[in-house]
Amino acid sequence: MALREIVEKGDDVLNKKCREVVKFDDRLSDLIDDMIETLKDSGGVGLAAPQVGVLRRVVVVETDHEKGEILELVNPEILETSGKQVGLEGCLSLPGKWGIVSRPFKVKIKAQNRKGEKFTAEGTALIARAFCHELDHLDGILYDTRVERMLFPEEIEKLNSGELDLSDEIYTEE
Repeated sequence: MALREIVEKGDDVLNKKCREVVKFDDRLSDLIDDMIETLKDSGGVGLAAPQVGVLRRVVVVETDHEKGEILELVNPEILETSGKQVGLEGCLSLPGKWGIVSRPFKVKIKAQNRKGEKFTAEGTALIARAFCHELDHLDGILYDTRVERMLFPEEIEKLNSGELDLSDEIYTEE
């Protein structure tokens, strides 16, 4: 396993659509292992292969921070969505930037694991947001194109210090 460099906005790889994974081999397992290590090191919730410069439909999402559980998604697709959540969103490829984005509250996906076995998974709240955000990466879409508004640097400072309340802009409708 190795840490990979996270690609930042401005690199063309982030704007390209990823190719489907057809070979489930050691190379894919190595990529997934590296992505997991890179995600854990970054402190993020999810990471898509193009964020480490690889144009393949592979995503890892931390589903339980306390237990360190990470869901590996190969060739993921959204099957169903419901509800709505509007909240803060950031991205490892846009460090230091935050915006308010509308996403579904509940998302059901289908994917394959590193061996090619198919499965479905569901997520709500943050996990649903991460599914949508990371799958967007696979289609060359960054969250800042979906943002309702970006936060100013002063707002981020106030948010971090607890001086800013965004409750009038952030909400959930299950």
